Amino acid sequence: MGDDDSRTTELRMPDDDEVFAEVTEMLGANRVEVRCADGAERTARIPGRMQKRVWIREGDVVLVEPWDWQDEKGDITCRYEQSEAEQLRDAGHLR
Repeated sequence: MGDDDSRTTELRMPDDDEVFAEVTEMLGANRVEVRCADGAERTARIPGRMQKRVWIREGDVVLVEPWDWQDEKGDITCRYEQSEAEQLRDAGHLR
């Protein structure tokens, strides 16, 4: 019945073509600047299915799928809550 923050939940991990990223800047027009775990800076697009449903802010941890034809851009596929991001950091997936 009480709050149990020590409980861990199953987190969505990146597929082969996805990378962890942190939002560094909001650009507008459903675009954000992200710093990816592979060291690349990318412009990521917030897809229509996430607009007005998932609010993304600077500092959020997201999953980005880089475009095949243009590696410096990509699509955001998932946003992690603050507690989930801490869980990823504790597990060593993020710096």
